Amino acid sequence: MSFDGEQLQRSLLDGQWREQAGDPSQNVIAQLCKQVLDGDFKAALFSPLARSMLTLNPEVLNDLSQPITSWFDFSAPSAGGDYEEELVHLLTAIACLHAFLQANWTGPDLDPALDPPLSLLLPDDNKHPTLTAETLQHKAVCRARLRRRASVPPRPRGLLFRLALLLLFARPFHHARSAHWWRVRAWAVHQQLLAEPVPVPRDPRLVGRLWLERGLLEHHVTNDRAALECFVKAARATGLRYELTGRAGETHEVPADGSHSARAACGEHAAGWGDARRVGQTAAGDSRAQRRHAPGADRVHLVGSHDAGLAPRPPGPCEPAAPPPTRPMHLPLALPQRPHTSPVHGLTTEQMSPYVARVISHPENWSVHTMALLLRSRLEAHRTRTVERATLQLQALLERELARRFLALGVVKSALEIFERLEMWEEAVRCWQAIERRDTALNVVRDLLAGRREEADAVCARGKAASGQRRDALDAAREARLWCLLGELEPERSREHFERAWEVSRETSGRAMRSLGGHHFARDEYAEAAQCLRRAVAINPLYVRSWFVLGCACIREQDWEGAREAFVRCVTIDDEDAESWNNLASVYLRMGNEKEIPFENKMLAFRALKQGLKFHYENWRMWTNYAIVAMDVGELSEACRALGRVVEERAAKVGAESVDADVLDRLVAAATRAPPEENSTPSPNEGGALLRRVEDLFVRVLLPRVSSPRIFRARARLLVAQGRLPEALDAYLEAYRAGVASQMEAGETDVERWREGVREVEEVCGVLVNYGPKVEGSRWTLQARSIVRTFMGRTKDFEDEPEWSRLVELLDDFKK
Repeated sequence: MSFDGEQLQRSLLDGQWREQAGDPSQNVIAQLCKQVLDGDFKAALFSPLARSMLTLNPEVLNDLSQPITSWFDFSAPSAGGDYEEELVHLLTAIACLHAFLQANWTGPDLDPALDPPLSLLLPDDNKHPTLTAETLQHKAVCRARLRRRASVPPRPRGLLFRLALLLLFARPFHHARSAHWWRVRAWAVHQQLLAEPVPVPRDPRLVGRLWLERGLLEHHVTNDRAALECFVKAARATGLRYELTGRAGETHEVPADGSHSARAACGEHAAGWGDARRVGQTAAGDSRAQRRHAPGADRVHLVGSHDAGLAPRPPGPCEPAAPPPTRPMHLPLALPQRPHTSPVHGLTTEQMSPYVARVISHPENWSVHTMALLLRSRLEAHRTRTVERATLQLQALLERELARRFLALGVVKSALEIFERLEMWEEAVRCWQAIERRDTALNVVRDLLAGRREEADAVCARGKAASGQRRDALDAAREARLWCLLGELEPERSREHFERAWEVSRETSGRAMRSLGGHHFARDEYAEAAQCLRRAVAINPLYVRSWFVLGCACIREQDWEGAREAFVRCVTIDDEDAESWNNLASVYLRMGNEKEIPFENKMLAFRALKQGLKFHYENWRMWTNYAIVAMDVGELSEACRALGRVVEERAAKVGAESVDADVLDRLVAAATRAPPEENSTPSPNEGGALLRRVEDLFVRVLLPRVSSPRIFRARARLLVAQGRLPEALDAYLEAYRAGVASQMEAGETDVERWREGVREVEEVCGVLVNYGPKVEGSRWTLQARSIVRTFMGRTKDFEDEPEWSRLVELLDDFKK
């Protein structure tokens, strides 16, 4: 009877038996696993399989002074060896470990046959006069140490634990992957046995490789922050140190014809797939040429703190002229991991280039060196002087990458030629769409569906399939993908084609549901769109766009909880998605009761906007929302900063409209309140700290860019609070000059506008009366009289209005 080894290992890890097909008693390995899980350690360890592992070598009985590691013959199978033998080793080790734990901690007492376990070791119940329980205990304790740093207190049945360690660590496990988990558990028990904890022995190279591979996995699923943490840990584990050096200020001419770059690139192409040393010589020569022509060339020096014997190497300064040799494993850590998705920005390219150049100049590993050449090509594809070399380099390394680069640059026909030659028909269809040859694209897709054409990748994948079931799954997925492609080419029948794709995939095609959800969303069918997109993300939850559109559909349906979940998933997958952070904040402000937004939700919105602005610093709409929410949650200094950013981004286009006057007035009101008590903790949101921030907002941002009556009045109130009355008076007068009253001319007919002007005249006269006498040398009465007289002279056509009499009384008061 066959058994499921993976299922058995899962059962062992979680301690619960998982049902197998058939009766476990009909298979000795499944039966052994069931005995271990049931705690029947006597039956497990005395089974023929376990006894074959634990029986002593006959020659050991003649000399018990030999190390206990030589008492047994745990012969390791070759790589790719016997899966069942590994499982027997693992099951026997787990039985010994659990029996030891039961005897020392959990109880009940072990079966007498295991106390002591002499009969396990002796073949056929033979007796031996010198092999006693005391001998076994001594052998188990004296060897159960870690690098001889800590002693092991005596424990009953210590030999069982020693046997578990021998079985787990004396041989490699190529198939039973859970053995590594059980090794960790055994080390945890070992640490508890020691009088004091000691470091677990480990191979720095293997630890570094583990972190590197985990980082590459995180990077592949776009979780770049976690990937970076893994790469840093890999560098620390392997002893990698790096130093960035450079020289600034020198500039040299670069040949305009690009002949040197082209020749160097062609040299690398010729050697790219051959001898790694020859590639390194050409690359190193090209790198030296770059340094001669590059102003302030940066260089990265990598230093391994462990030599071949893993002995520590004392840190020291890197010599720019003679960088130390680098171990091959350090080179992948030096490569920037995502230049192809980083923004096309000069600073980003400059930061990445030195690391790539360092790897290219030291070709220790062919695959890493090739990847470095590819990364450099991607970096240089956007520079006028290096685009030729980048294109030639791509042509030598990877035609598929070159074709996609051509398509991105708009060189569609060249990309189409490569796609046709490589039989990448799906990409070729996109090219035909781009050059408006929709009929050709449709014919190709129909030929693929009819079997008259096949993609090269699909043929290879189908040929490698190990079973007919796997081939059927591949065929169904391919057909579903083609129906989706046909739906994109025929928008008038897109729904029909997408539903057909979902049907032929046996409801497993995430692309079909994504496409159908987008179809419904474009037609304002938001409930149907949300239903389809939920199915899509259930199949593949790593597509950010699917979660984003689902969130938008939920917003349209006012399903705030669903929208929150969708946008949370967006920012979990890609924490640099500023638009999702903004939408998440908007959702938080709509959750809760209808009358009032809970303060907790406002704080969540504030934090979401703050996180999103880190990655979309130029988005003035997000800054506007941030300013309003910051005011609501009492983060006044952040509101001040946000208001300034909006003005910096929009003032050149819309002038004073870029200023949220309500937010500005509230900031001034908060800044002009009485300062807190001296013994209180200083806060940037009140008192003098906020006053300085608002003052800086006016001086540095607002006044050099915009002007309006309301801005000048807010500025005047701030100056009054500071006791700067002459400047405050000037600011009030500036507000009047920028207002309606100062700009009215004779012949004005808008009575409402005239009444607004009257209010402005009365306001500025009141200010002159209140603050004028307090300003030394101020001729405030003459200023007030001049303002009233001038306004009345320009607006005589409104003498019959009731407000005119107020102006007459105001002028008479100033004459007196």
